[in-house]
Amino acid sequence: MNWLELHIDTTHTGLDPVLAMLSALDIDGVIIDDEADFQDFLENNHQYWDYVDEELEKSMAGKSRITFYLLANDTGYGKLGEVRVALQALKERRNDCGTLLLSLENIQDADWENSWKQYYKPMEIGQRLLVIPQWETADPKGRVPLILDPGLTFGTGSHATTRLCLTALENAVKGGERVLDLGCGSGILSIAALRLGAAQATAVDIDEKCLTVAYENAALNDISRDTYTVRVGNVLTDEALRAELGGGYQIVLANIVADVIIGLAPMVRSMMAEGGLFLCSGIIDTRAEEVAEKLRAAGLELTETRTAEGWYAYTCR
Repeated sequence: MNWLELHIDTTHTGLDPVLAMLSALDIDGVIIDDEADFQDFLENNHQYWDYVDEELEKSMAGKSRITFYLLANDTGYGKLGEVRVALQALKERRNDCGTLLLSLENIQDADWENSWKQYYKPMEIGQRLLVIPQWETADPKGRVPLILDPGLTFGTGSHATTRLCLTALENAVKGGERVLDLGCGSGILSIAALRLGAAQATAVDIDEKCLTVAYENAALNDISRDTYTVRVGNVLTDEALRAELGGGYQIVLANIVADVIIGLAPMVRSMMAEGGLFLCSGIIDTRAEEVAEKLRAAGLELTETRTAEGWYAYTCR
């Protein structure tokens, strides 16, 4: 099935008039990209990252765009003609809606859903792991296969921070450990721990989507809920969740960002078993020393440091 992907470029002020115009044409399923929302999102979620791509900010400057889809058939093309006529009328009535440029792309249904998958291939990590996207096949050749379908929300293991943490993890797992994965996302780290020989893993994320994605990935690797538990919540702020998670974990994982790792530093020792390890990653190089100092101040000993592509990962005891 073919679709028409249409974009209307406008201004923040022009969003409501354009949306009203489309709604009058029975087009209500739209995607809105707006600089004001983008900046508000950055301001209210800055604790979840350490930098924002300047090119991304530049690309959003002054930009408001509405995207919608029509079937690429006679009905869809007829509707497209109606949109063009209505846009021209809007241009004549108002001068505060920007260019009102209408652009068009043809896409196939399969491309719309799956085109991103072409960028992910089986990937060797460290000495023991082979991450295999669910839609690919590969001969493990003696490595431990880790099958993963991250969906469109979570990572696949290709980012340097995840690779660093997986490499540290394969050295840490000796067999039989209890593992706690904070900020689990797709579940890649905790599922990898179980595939490497850990006995039990608990995974936590603030995003509710992790429940579906992480459990589905566990099932792809023949891991049952008897050994794998996924929870939703914020460990930093939810005392009841921390109490429920308890302690005694031989390995605690956190592939997040510097600010969250700093927040975890004073409480992570209470989660660790005697002689346990804290593996943390997602630390950009400009904040690596700051994070290291906070970890040491919390009584943790940094036993290993790994770096790749401007990112740091620490193994702490």
